[in-house]
Amino acid sequence: MQLRNMPPTLPPEEYGNTVLNRLAEKNGQQKVVFPHWSHRSKFTCRVCHLELEFGMRLGETPITEKLIREGRYCGHCHNGKTAFAPKGPEGENCKRCHSGGTKVNPAKFSAFAVKLPAAPFGNKIDWMQALDKGLIKPKNSLYDDKAPMTLDRQLELRAEMAMISPAVFPHKAHAKWLDCSQCHPDIFNIKKKTTEHFTMDKNLDNHFCGVCHLRIAFPLNDCKRCHPGMRSPS
Repeated sequence: MQLRNMPPTLPPEEYGNTVLNRLAEKNGQQKVVFPHWSHRSKFTCRVCHLELEFGMRLGETPITEKLIREGRYCGHCHNGKTAFAPKGPEGENCKRCHSGGTKVNPAKFSAFAVKLPAAPFGNKIDWMQALDKGLIKPKNSLYDDKAPMTLDRQLELRAEMAMISPAVFPHKAHAKWLDCSQCHPDIFNIKKKTTEHFTMDKNLDNHFCGVCHLRIAFPLNDCKRCHPGMRSPS
């Protein structure tokens, strides 16, 4: 079996930027760009994907302007108090989100990233190191001082291809950002070895690990992060 090519890499300031266009252009608006990197330093993934009910997959959350103005989804924080509102004291803020593409100000991103531990792939920030060293202190809940879940169970997953070392899945690292419900049961079955068709090709097709580790969390190009027994390229 031959491994498919990895997706092309993006500039660090664009990696993790999600384009939301389920209704925008149909309603005569520019596409919305959501930069994960700027939100991730303030909130863990569970805040948006559990408490605010954003789906893990692009396009499955029924976001509308009406719901946002009623305080749902983005509107829970973008209310003029926690973050800028759709309409602020100086006028409309629409273009701050409806920017139409994935571009952001590289200088703004660089000024943010230079303070954090470096990584070789994605937006080239090692978010786990940044969290563990206290360089970022994202809130784990909008409603209380809820501590991250503690789960220190590590899984070893046999690789489908010969000469490829097993993948290692650390629950501990993921539990610092997520709740169990983000992965189970919609992405992975709860019982070990019962998730069918779990292959690298499926990951590359935006399933399983690929839901996050293609465009948001560190990309699958960073092979040794999951397959620590792999030899580094000479």
